[in-house]
Amino acid sequence: MPTEYVLKFSEGSRFMRDLLGGKGANLAEMTVAGLPVPPGFIITTEACMEYIRLGRQFPAGLEDEIREDMQALEEQTGKAFGGKSNPLLVSVRSGSKFSMPGMMDTVLNLGLNEKTMQVLIENTGDERFALDAYRRLITMFGSIVLGVEREKFDAILDGAKQREGVADDPELSPAGLKQAADEMLKLVEEETGKPLPTDPYEQLYAATRAVFDSWDGERARRYRVIHKIPHNLGTAVSVQTMVFGNMGEASGTGVAFTRDPATGETKLYADYLANAQGEDVVGGERNAMPIEVFEKQMPQAHAELAEICDWLEHRYGDMQDLEFTIENGKLWMLQTRNGKRTGPAALKIAVDMVDERLITTRQAVMQAEPDGLDQLLHRQFDPTQKPEVIARGVDASPGAAAGRVVFTADDARKAVLSAKTPDEGRVILVRHKTEPDDVGGMEVAQGVLTAIGGKTSHAAVVARQMGKCCVAGCSAMNIDYDKQELEVNGHVVKAGDFVSLDGTLGEVMLGDVPTVDSEVLGGLLDDTEESQQDVVRYFKRFMGWADAARRLGVRANADTPEDAATARALGAQGIGLCRTEHMFFDTKEGEGRTRAFQRMILAETDEERDAALEELVPYQRSDFEGILEAMDGLPVIIRLLDPPLHEFLPAEQPEEGQHDEWRRDMAELCELTGKSIDDIRGRIRALHEMNPMLGHRGCRLAVTWPAICRMQARAIFEAACNLKKRGLSPMPEVMIPVVSIAAEFDLLKKYVDEVAEQVMQDAGVRVEYLVGTMIELPRACLTADEIAQQAQFFSFGTNDLTQTTFGFSRDDVEGKFMEEYIDQAILGANPFDTIDRAGVGEMVRIGTELGRKTNPELEVGICGEHGGEPASVEFCHEVGMDYVSCAPLRIPIARLAAAQAAIKEQGTGH
Repeated sequence: MPTEYVLKFSEGSRFMRDLLGGKGANLAEMTVAGLPVPPGFIITTEACMEYIRLGRQFPAGLEDEIREDMQALEEQTGKAFGGKSNPLLVSVRSGSKFSMPGMMDTVLNLGLNEKTMQVLIENTGDERFALDAYRRLITMFGSIVLGVEREKFDAILDGAKQREGVADDPELSPAGLKQAADEMLKLVEEETGKPLPTDPYEQLYAATRAVFDSWDGERARRYRVIHKIPHNLGTAVSVQTMVFGNMGEASGTGVAFTRDPATGETKLYADYLANAQGEDVVGGERNAMPIEVFEKQMPQAHAELAEICDWLEHRYGDMQDLEFTIENGKLWMLQTRNGKRTGPAALKIAVDMVDERLITTRQAVMQAEPDGLDQLLHRQFDPTQKPEVIARGVDASPGAAAGRVVFTADDARKAVLSAKTPDEGRVILVRHKTEPDDVGGMEVAQGVLTAIGGKTSHAAVVARQMGKCCVAGCSAMNIDYDKQELEVNGHVVKAGDFVSLDGTLGEVMLGDVPTVDSEVLGGLLDDTEESQQDVVRYFKRFMGWADAARRLGVRANADTPEDAATARALGAQGIGLCRTEHMFFDTKEGEGRTRAFQRMILAETDEERDAALEELVPYQRSDFEGILEAMDGLPVIIRLLDPPLHEFLPAEQPEEGQHDEWRRDMAELCELTGKSIDDIRGRIRALHEMNPMLGHRGCRLAVTWPAICRMQARAIFEAACNLKKRGLSPMPEVMIPVVSIAAEFDLLKKYVDEVAEQVMQDAGVRVEYLVGTMIELPRACLTADEIAQQAQFFSFGTNDLTQTTFGFSRDDVEGKFMEEYIDQAILGANPFDTIDRAGVGEMVRIGTELGRKTNPELEVGICGEHGGEPASVEFCHEVGMDYVSCAPLRIPIARLAAAQAAIKEQGTGH
């Protein structure tokens, strides 16, 4: 049986989004329900994908199906497509399964030509209306289907208005419109070498091809990449009888929301234009009027629209975004869909709809977009004062930040420490890329800007954990450290100049752009009655529903007591990753710990090394004590030292533009150790590795330098015992990283257990603890049953597991070819953004199953960046993990995603 590529509106429903697209499915739903919808039919997404597969050729039989359904439409309307007495005009609109506003194309008034326009004039007695409809067809068909620049049509229309001395399109006379249409037809022929097609079916087929082509256009593909929408869904095409809002003052068009999308207030929110077509509102061609004007001018149509809005909310159980047209006083519905909304509005709408008994709490949880919570927790720019964007990079960590440019972590710290007011101390740290020793500068900076790197680069990961705004991979930026300046797209920015970063959009701007605080985060951290704004109360109530639904625990990646306190306020149930290497660059206690660690690395005797390590114990103990206290009664996974040692020392040779900084560091090391520059460079050379990610790091470093492992274990258990003596309940879990061989883990667990026992005996108290490992290598996944014989927990480090499973270096692939891989559908999504289920995910599944086969009580979680990404959280739920761990400000997102995964598994509870 041949495939059916076309369905009438009356043959569909809202549950057919895969086949009919969102627009088509909702038009069908409204039609079947008896709402006033102009009749039409839908060319399916299957037709689109077959068209693309065939090299942009219609599949066999499609044109015949379109003709058959057009004939049925003619019978239904009593009009004829291209008819000589009562012409039928139609629109062609795109509509994929997922809403992609403005990304694909629409063409109105198909079926118009010189002859049908004259018939339209005779039938309506309104020459101006017919000419206006015709010039719109020429503009849209000429620009969208034939590829003539839209600006050239706009220039012709602007010229017509200037000649007549009018400001708005409706003020143009019929003569002015006729001249503009003639000029536009001439433009089309000059630009394309052919006249505008006059055959209605030729227009319809060409417009349908244009909509299909727009699915594969650059802007649509880019939108899908950003919003993680698959490329293989296709778009449907809705062919719909035209109704006209441009037939005079008794006609009009509008876009409405059933609730305010910015605040969530329960009231009809709309933009309306009299004597206009839909493109005028959506495209901002004219300044729209508020809904109150529409209500006053057309009270009956307004009342009918309000009644339909109420019905749609009850039908869909969500706030609706709809388009409507009034033709000579008659209301017509052209579209409805679940409306986009701000984070605060999403919370209010969900809570209000539950209180109004429109939806259940489980439906409310499913209604929210997890990533939409992001804007609730980060500073944002004042939208009324955002200037021109001078460069773009990767949206590595959300939020908004403005400050004076500094080029080194030292300069960032000095600027903050010397500032007389907090406002003077606002800095943006600009680096080619960040290294571990930049963490101190990142901590005090408002935001971070790097020239290279992606969403999982060092800068991105650390910034997200700290809740700092970050734009990474701004490849257009050239930094000259010696001159203390950067150049980007013709702009030169010197140290001390203000720049502003939008980490949510990956944008860089000049100047000090005003920002606004997060009311939610402030209210959660200051948990007093007077601090509880409405949005905070909504947040707590909504997240309570999410927590009641989820099975998966949510922990935080946090390295400081401050991060831990923020995480706990946001609902963290412990810490899933505390990176100890970052503690060697803590700014609050100067450079004592940094230099002690460097002295340990450069030591030539055991005595020198032991002395340096002994000096580090108080620092580490204090760090661990603060974090364990902040998370009292909750588990804290502390990862032993992971990076290779050379990362804690300057480079052997200065990088271009960093000579002064390098010389200063080397001079300080010489003074600190009593060694010459040549001696230090020799030691750095000896530590150098060709591929440090796969080299002497993690457990391998602990095997060959066990004193570091023992020092950190001692600090952990001394801290825990101190808290225990104070009546607290510390719950340390020691993580051994980069394990690939069970014997590695067994040896290091033995060291940790020996130190723990000795410390507890000396302190006279007992502390419950676990020792486990980060699973981040394929061999560890495949031999997890062996490792689990001694390990008490597995934490999957999916950042490195993704690199080692694919053989990708994340900083290189994201900057060089990842975009091409996604654009060409080699990969459906960036595997560093969302977990690769087929490869990396299968490794996780194998590791989990093998580990629990040996040890049924094995605690299993994830601590890579995927732990805060909704689709990856759903995967973690599916494989039976105990928890996910993510950056503090991603915790509410992970909580919501975990709840949605559980509800999806069980059903939404309708």
